[in-house]
Amino acid sequence: MSKQIRVGSVAVGGGAPVSIQSMCNTRTDDVAATVAQILRLEEAGCQIIRVAVPDMAAAKAVGEIRRRIHIPLVADIHFDYRLALQCVESGIDKIRINPGNIGSREKVRAVADACREHGIPIRIGVNGGSLEKELLAKFGGVTAEALVESAMGHVRLLNDCGFDDICISVKCSRVPVNMRAYQLLHEQTDYPLHLGVTEAGTPAMGVLKSAIGIGGLLCQGIGDTLRVSLTADPVEEIRAAKDILAAAGIRQFGPNLIACPTCGRTAYDMITIAREVEERLKSCTKPITVAVMGCVVNGPGEAAAADVGIAGGRGEGLLFRKGEILYKVPQERLVDALMDEIEKL
Repeated sequence: MSKQIRVGSVAVGGGAPVSIQSMCNTRTDDVAATVAQILRLEEAGCQIIRVAVPDMAAAKAVGEIRRRIHIPLVADIHFDYRLALQCVESGIDKIRINPGNIGSREKVRAVADACREHGIPIRIGVNGGSLEKELLAKFGGVTAEALVESAMGHVRLLNDCGFDDICISVKCSRVPVNMRAYQLLHEQTDYPLHLGVTEAGTPAMGVLKSAIGIGGLLCQGIGDTLRVSLTADPVEEIRAAKDILAAAGIRQFGPNLIACPTCGRTAYDMITIAREVEERLKSCTKPITVAVMGCVVNGPGEAAAADVGIAGGRGEGLLFRKGEILYKVPQERLVDALMDEIEKL
């Protein structure tokens, strides 16, 4: 089991539930716009939010942002250690840095000392695009081994400063390399791991890459917190993260819809009905499994684990619960009847 850190009110690692993160794409010094976006993300289910801190105006804005939101705030900082110190003073909940680009050991120590004094954890964030030149030369490019060696070098740098309140990420845009790096880290350290596939792209491919790269690791018991990085409204990152956690069997957010792929035995417009059920379930918060099956012959049997489900036939369908048939209903009332049964659960 990994060590546990606390990011504000949220525990990360040590058996705590896997937490969902995102990052604002507003200008951080535009407090009103940033707060408005964070409030939307909170409503969608975001539990930890990160903002870019490229300059002192942004660093000085984080205090006001923090006062107006309800989830922990993380400052993303590169190059200038003074920005980290200002964010600490402003009440930030966590700092994300790459210690190698902060500057001299004295500057790294200044950040570590300030974070230790205020009880603020540091995420060491290593990306394939920012690996040290000597590591790129040593390993012949961006490899899992290079990412891990970079991360562990930064860990030692913070440890030498007497700092141990650490979370690590090693992100790469190539999914197999990304996954291997996290697997190696999991073997070498018990610091909590922040999962993600960097530069995953637009939702069409980015969700798929993240589902493989993040979901695959979660299924191996690797990972303590995550961000799905998409070229999209950050709210879409939260939706994707929840779907990945649900698909990996980690956490369930409302109903789990299962549906067969249809075949030559299907005698009703199941695809249209499955989509209608999916849409109507969006307002349901019950942690149940709902099945839409294609035929009455083996539908209830294949979906015997479902809390409730439907299967169609010619002109009519049937409702079942835990594999037991409840009653038949005309096809045009099938979805309404299903929703009525869900209401009873």
